[in-house]
Amino acid sequence: MTGSAKRLNWPRKTEGNTLSEQKDAELARKGRITSLVIAGTALFWIVASFVGGWLELPNRTRALFDLVALAGFIYAIVMIFQIWRLRQSNDQNNKG
Repeated sequence: MTGSAKRLNWPRKTEGNTLSEQKDAELARKGRITSLVIAGTALFWIVASFVGGWLELPNRTRALFDLVALAGFIYAIVMIFQIWRLRQSNDQNNKG
């Protein structure tokens, strides 16, 4: 490894971390999970659409795949809203 390439060390909950750092690490973790949910749902939807067309599945089955993908995206929106609310509460706690 060269001097410019550093290994990423994600913040871990240790005794030395302050409460603010722990909350920031938790928000970062939730953000990573949310991004994985979005990417996984999108990948599932693309593969399901392709396989449904290739296997000539009935439209009802393809619609079921679409509904599952829609549920995944709605779940991701709920997760994003939760992150937003947590970030707002953290900002208010830090100010006051």
